[in-house]
Amino acid sequence: MASQEDNDYLPEETQGYKLSQPKQSLTEYENMDANDESLQRYKKSLGLGGGTNLSDPNDPRVCIIQSLTMESPGRPPVTIDLSQPGSENSLKDKPFKIKEGAKFTMVATFRVQHEILSGLQYVQVVKRKGIKVSKDSEMLGSYAPNTDKQPLYTKRFQEEDAPSGVFARGHYNALSVFIDDDKKQHLQFEWSFDIAKDW
Repeated sequence: MASQEDNDYLPEETQGYKLSQPKQSLTEYENMDANDESLQRYKKSLGLGGGTNLSDPNDPRVCIIQSLTMESPGRPPVTIDLSQPGSENSLKDKPFKIKEGAKFTMVATFRVQHEILSGLQYVQVVKRKGIKVSKDSEMLGSYAPNTDKQPLYTKRFQEEDAPSGVFARGHYNALSVFIDDDKKQHLQFEWSFDIAKDW
């Protein structure tokens, strides 16, 4: 049985929501209901049916997170490079600074290969001194494998405000997870940041 802490890193579930059908191969999706106009539009929105598939047969991963970037008006972007396996292991020891009350937007850049990725979500749990202070999740969507016409996907999250005030300042640890509808974790990593009076 999963502990409460394990469940913290799972996305919130929508009551009554179930996947409509079992996962199918790319070929099955491409050949499905060729005469159904609305399904053809849906498949096109996923990126099926155009371009050369860029999937690497030597890399079994379905979703490869390239980077996570924090953008804040008037500041250069801060990018966490996640493109190399293991690059996420030292992030916890390299905190970055966020000015209290600053507005910021997170941007994820990623690749998909081998199959359709259904319901990718980003879940983030933030703790201060070992106590959970927030849990946020962002639905990124469903994606077909990348092609030469669309070599990368980029998803901008909703704008956020950093906490402010003397009690908000300090060091925070975060655990981030990219997870899909099948509860498959594509990347999990710890990182840290400091809320400060100024940049």
